[in-house]
Amino acid sequence: MKKLILTLCIVVGALNLSTAQSGSGYGIKGGLNYGANGNYFSSISNTVKHPDKNVGFHLGVFGKFGDWIYFKPELMYTNTSSEYDAGKLKVQKLDLPALFGIRLIGPLSIFAGPAFQYILDSKFDDVKADDIDKDISMGFNFGFAVNIRKIGIDLRYERGFSKNETKFIENNGIDVVSIDSRPSQLILSLSVKL
Repeated sequence: MKKLILTLCIVVGALNLSTAQSGSGYGIKGGLNYGANGNYFSSISNTVKHPDKNVGFHLGVFGKFGDWIYFKPELMYTNTSSEYDAGKLKVQKLDLPALFGIRLIGPLSIFAGPAFQYILDSKFDDVKADDIDKDISMGFNFGFAVNIRKIGIDLRYERGFSKNETKFIENNGIDVVSIDSRPSQLILSLSVKL
């Protein structure tokens, strides 16, 4: 019984000490993006077999307002690549997620919210995009975060609300391919509160 009480006290104390990234503030973040072509869950086996094919990265800043219930806007530069049978799609964009979260217990929280995307540049095997349906599109993020002291790690899933078709045309004017420039993504981030 003494061991159970001692273990419980240690766990509760550790949870109370590990929530130092709670409260309002701002910081920097970065991480990896794993994109998927088509249905994310049907193409996850290809990602496991070839994890380097659809990997990208993101760097940016965030603000956090609130404690137990919070609002966390982020601004990130994102660079992704996705391989298709016909070639490789590279996209550079600015992402602006506007996340709402709830701290569940200790350092663990869940969040969700809309994510706006502005495409800076897209290439398909070094052929620039000729026509993008929308430079700005909207999607949705949801995930969970663990914050210990000033360090945070979050994992989220992102998907656009609608497709954002991009057409790539070769120099001779022949249509190469039409691709959705807003694929599903699994995003892993490391953040530091300043």
